[in-house]
Amino acid sequence: PMAKHEVAPGVRHPLGAVPDENGVNFSLFSRYAEAVELLLFNSHDDVEPHQIIRYRPEENRSFYFWHCYVKGLKPGTHYAYRVHGPWRPLEGLRFNPRKVLIDPFARGNTNDLWDRVDACGPHDNIATSMRSVVVDLRDYDWEGDETLKRPMRDSVIYEMHVGGFTKSPTSGVKHPGTYQGVIEKIPYLKELGVTAVELLPVMEFDEKEVLRITEGGETLKNYWGYSTLSFFAPHGGYAVGTVTGQQIREFRDMVKALHQAGIEVILDVVFNHTNEGNHQGPTINFKGINNKTFYHLVNDDPQYYMDYSGCGNTVNCNHPIVEKFILECLRFWTEEMHVDGFRFDEGSILSRGEDGA
Repeated sequence: PMAKHEVAPGVRHPLGAVPDENGVNFSLFSRYAEAVELLLFNSHDDVEPHQIIRYRPEENRSFYFWHCYVKGLKPGTHYAYRVHGPWRPLEGLRFNPRKVLIDPFARGNTNDLWDRVDACGPHDNIATSMRSVVVDLRDYDWEGDETLKRPMRDSVIYEMHVGGFTKSPTSGVKHPGTYQGVIEKIPYLKELGVTAVELLPVMEFDEKEVLRITEGGETLKNYWGYSTLSFFAPHGGYAVGTVTGQQIREFRDMVKALHQAGIEVILDVVFNHTNEGNHQGPTINFKGINNKTFYHLVNDDPQYYMDYSGCGNTVNCNHPIVEKFILECLRFWTEEMHVDGFRFDEGSILSRGEDGA
């Protein structure tokens, strides 16, 4: 067994798991939590954590930020949370420490053990939960890359599903259905005269989610990605490797290569709802950390979700904390991933006030 890491109180900003030369700082915001446990795993598919760090409110909490610093921890480490607090759905509080939660600010996740059904209901799901991975954003050479800043009037935009664009064997690429596959097809995009690609959702979504089974018995899963579960993480299904957070590097490689060819990158982003669904849906992150803050709940019966999105829930976009989350997310994709712009899915929901109006 590995030796346990030494733990210090850490700091509240920035949120997420941020490595430096000596370890990793973890910070999580939860308005109503009463206790937090950080689980550290030797490997992405280990069922049991190698180390459990139980936060002490007097040392590991500032305002509503829960944080710690783990000395000697390296990028590539997998982690998750258990968050303790009141289970009072009638009041909009859905804390359940038996559910293992990924970090809302995670830069990468792995889903090799993931079972969506196990994330529903009250029982413990550590054996089938996702894991977040610590990623060092500094470890990349952009080679001077910058956003292209081309005027919209000069743009020829090609809407693209990263997975589907090169999935067919006729595409002739080495890694079909991936960010690397897009790089291989840049000459084709240039031949078309494309000046920008608008990527259908590339933030992490649950491609194992079964949407329905047809009369003929065919299982239809989430293909399009319009149901985000992790907003700071490139979708792992479009990467060749994900175990140590390579999806960040592979996405950056794609953006850099497209920019070198004079092609901008626009993201179709879905901030209006999440993949956790309604009151019967899975607990993945927000529902078990900030349910009452993050979602529009029915005013006189907050065990239920307002469904302005038609997808089971609606993000409370104009709550100050959620607004901060969205703005930090947009900054991340522009500053750290060099994307050139965004298209907002169901953008009108972003203008709803905290009361839903």
